[in-house]
Amino acid sequence: MLPDPSERAALLRRREHLARALGGAPAVMASSRPRPRNYAADQFPFRAASHFLYLFGLAAPDGMGVYDGEAWTLYLPDPGPDDALWDGEVPGFAEVSERTGCPVRSRSALPEALARAAKARAVATLPTPDLETCADLAALLGREVRPGRLLPQDVPLADAMVALRLRHDDVAQAQLRRAAEATTPAHLAGMRATRPGVLEAVVRAAMEAEFVSRDVRPAYQPIVTVHGEVLHNLKYHHVLREGDLLLADVGGESPGGFACDVTRTWPVTGRFSTTQRELYEVVLCAQKASIAAVRPGVRYRDVHLAAHREMARGLVALGILHGDPEELVVDGLTALLFPHGIGHLLGLDVHDMEDLGDRAGYAPGRERSKEFGHRYLRLDRDLEPGMAVTIEPGLYRVPAILGDARLTARAGDRLDRAVLERYSDVRGIRIEDDVLVTAEGHEVLTAAIPKEASDVEAAVMAGR
Repeated sequence: MLPDPSERAALLRRREHLARALGGAPAVMASSRPRPRNYAADQFPFRAASHFLYLFGLAAPDGMGVYDGEAWTLYLPDPGPDDALWDGEVPGFAEVSERTGCPVRSRSALPEALARAAKARAVATLPTPDLETCADLAALLGREVRPGRLLPQDVPLADAMVALRLRHDDVAQAQLRRAAEATTPAHLAGMRATRPGVLEAVVRAAMEAEFVSRDVRPAYQPIVTVHGEVLHNLKYHHVLREGDLLLADVGGESPGGFACDVTRTWPVTGRFSTTQRELYEVVLCAQKASIAAVRPGVRYRDVHLAAHREMARGLVALGILHGDPEELVVDGLTALLFPHGIGHLLGLDVHDMEDLGDRAGYAPGRERSKEFGHRYLRLDRDLEPGMAVTIEPGLYRVPAILGDARLTARAGDRLDRAVLERYSDVRGIRIEDDVLVTAEGHEVLTAAIPKEASDVEAAVMAGR
C-alpha cells in the first residue's frame, strides 16, 4: 500500500513539476474505488488509478489528492471500526504522510477544501476508469465527470500529466526493470510447461505461478493461445497439439504498479517446422530492425514503417509477396498480414496513458492514419530519452482479413495465395520486447527472455 521510502523524493519532484505546470489552477486526482465481482465483500484486486499512483505512489482505495493552487494535500478515508478485524492494521495518516511527503487529512474534510479551491478557478480532474469514482468526482465538483471525456478545464491538467509521464525518471525506470525481472521467469516457465495434450490454461497457470511466487500481479489479462491470429484472445480451453505454435503475451507488474509487456511465440513440440521457422525469422528480423531504429529524435511512426519494410523484404524472399518492398508497404499489402501498430508507450499502464486517448500517444499536429493496419498505431511521437515503448511486430493469417475483397483489392497477383497456403501451420506469430530510450540509443529491458529460434526451442525442450 505504501511507497518505498526511497521513492519519496521522486514523488515530491513529480508533484512539484505538476504544480509548476498548473500554476494557480486547482486540481483533484482520485485513486478510484475497489470494485465488486458480484457482491460488495467479494472484490476484484484493487489497483489505484495510474495518475494518482504516479503522484503519490500509494495504493489507497477511495483516496483523493488535491492541489489547491499552492500545495498538495492527500485526503483518505478514516479507518472504520471493523477494518482491523477484516483487513488488518492500516497505516495511520502520519505514516502515509511521511512516506509520500504530503500532508494527509480525512476525506470528510474534502468537500470544504474543494469548495475553497473552486472559489478562484474551476477545479480540474482526470476521470478514473471506474464509473463509481467518476460519480464521486462529479458530485464533489458539481459537473460531469466520466471516463474518456475531458472538459475544457481538465485539458491543461491532462497535457501536464502527459508531459510528465512521457519520460520516466530514475525511480520509474527501476520499476520497469523490476517488472521485466518478474516477467522473465514467467516466460521461461511457460516454455517449459508446453507439450502436446495439455490445455493452454496449463501453460498460463505455470506462467502466472511465477508472478504469485514473487507477490506480483499480471500487468494485464494474459494471452496464452494457439490461435495467435486473434490478437486479444482471452480463451484458454484449447488443447495444445503437435504442429501448433503457442503465442504468449504475458507481462508482470512491479510493486509500484509499472508494467512489463512481452510476447513470445514457440512451437508446442519444441521444434519449429521449416515453414514455421521461415515465418518466425521474418518477424524476428522485422523486430530487430525496429529495435535498431529506436533512439532519441526518431519518429516512432518511422520505427513502425521500418518493421513493415523488413517484413515486406522477408515475404518477397519467400515468394508470398511480389514486387518492390517499399511499394508493398505504401499500398498496404504488408498490413494484410501485419495489421496492427508496432507498439505503444509503456509505464504505469501497459498502454501508457491510453485513458487520455491520442492526446498522449500522438504529438500535437499528428493524426492517425486512415489506412487499414496503420490506423491502429497507438504512438506517433518523436522518441526522447526516458521514454519506454514496446516493439512488437507480428504476422497473422486472419481469414476475415484475407477473405475481405475490399481489403485485398490492391493486392492482385502481388499476394501469392498458393505460396501463403504452404504456411498453413502458422496462425499467428508475434515477438515483443520492452525498450527504454536512452541518451545514447536504447536498452532492451526484456532481453533476457529467449527469442532466437534455437534458444526458444531449447527453452521449450528444457521442460521435457
